[in-house]
Amino acid sequence: MRSDCMEFLPQMERIDSNIMDEVLKARDDYKCENFEISDIKATLSKDRISLIDLKILLCDNALVVLEDIARKARELTRANFGNSINFFTPLYISNYCDNACVYCGFGCSNKIKRVHLNSTSIEKELIAIKKTGLNEILLLTGESQTYSTPSYIANAAKLAKKYFSTIGAEVYPMDTKDYKLLHENGVDFVTIFNETYSIKKYQKVHISGNKRVFPYRFNSQERALLAGMKGVGFGALLGLDDYKKDAFSTALHASLIQKKYPHAQISISVPRLRPTLTNSKINPNSVDERRLLQIICAYRIFLPFASITISTRESAKFRNAAIQIAANKISAGVSVGIGTHDETNHDKGSEQFEISDSRSVKEVYDDVLKLGLQPVFKDYEFLS
Repeated sequence: MRSDCMEFLPQMERIDSNIMDEVLKARDDYKCENFEISDIKATLSKDRISLIDLKILLCDNALVVLEDIARKARELTRANFGNSINFFTPLYISNYCDNACVYCGFGCSNKIKRVHLNSTSIEKELIAIKKTGLNEILLLTGESQTYSTPSYIANAAKLAKKYFSTIGAEVYPMDTKDYKLLHENGVDFVTIFNETYSIKKYQKVHISGNKRVFPYRFNSQERALLAGMKGVGFGALLGLDDYKKDAFSTALHASLIQKKYPHAQISISVPRLRPTLTNSKINPNSVDERRLLQIICAYRIFLPFASITISTRESAKFRNAAIQIAANKISAGVSVGIGTHDETNHDKGSEQFEISDSRSVKEVYDDVLKLGLQPVFKDYEFLS
């Protein structure tokens, strides 16, 4: 018998917060009704929009006036971020995972090649990436507390700090004390994808492992900020459940965290389901590119100051379009396998999913310039 995904495990830290209850209630109350074109245009005339306006921008009829919505989103992007497009790349250091999730290539029951990089291999990867000119790196692991302990990830961050000015982490949810350890070793930004805000679907697709515990995952951003992190990232895996409700919930979750922690830098990603090595038929279902752009624009209009990232899950053509309208951050030179950046590394692990945009850092850089935008590798320096 499977456990209730809403019940904490004994070892998991609990914090005093009512944000989860507020988001889940709002999601339950959201009926995904359609609205008139006049309602959408009235929303676009406002300086700041409400939760009801967010629902209006996510309705089906909004696709009819998507150009108008994109124009508003572009105005806000250029007003708040200028022509700057920030660059980063992910570095996967381990693909071991303790969880069974039906959509993920790293799931513990999948027959893939597992690799756990040691310090020497991690540093070789970091040096290879640094040669491309990048200054921001995102450390990733499969969600295994057994193989990728907090001290292992902290050591990787300490190594990364020798070469990169900005370090983020996209790893399993941790207690506050563990996030503090990562922060003390150089990590300033933590991203946790909630996958879906539907409790029913969350329970169905997360079969076993700590990831099955929804509230612990939901509160990750708060624990990271309580540990001293400068910024936190959010995202639902679009296509896993009703995309409108998940996009609405993601934006509300981020906005409530921003309201409670006004000093925090907020970022949002828009990952869609992608085929994996063990499931080539998996797809984002109803979330086609027009609907994905609609979501990105709605995020920008609802959260004009939030950073929006567009990853290599999407094609080069779509990413080029997204950064001209609403996204202000882009990954480049991406590999989602293990040990693949350094050519001398012969111990390479399987990839988490198929990417769509395999351009090198220079190719993305050149394309951004051609679009009249400014590639940025580093835009600030932390002072101790």
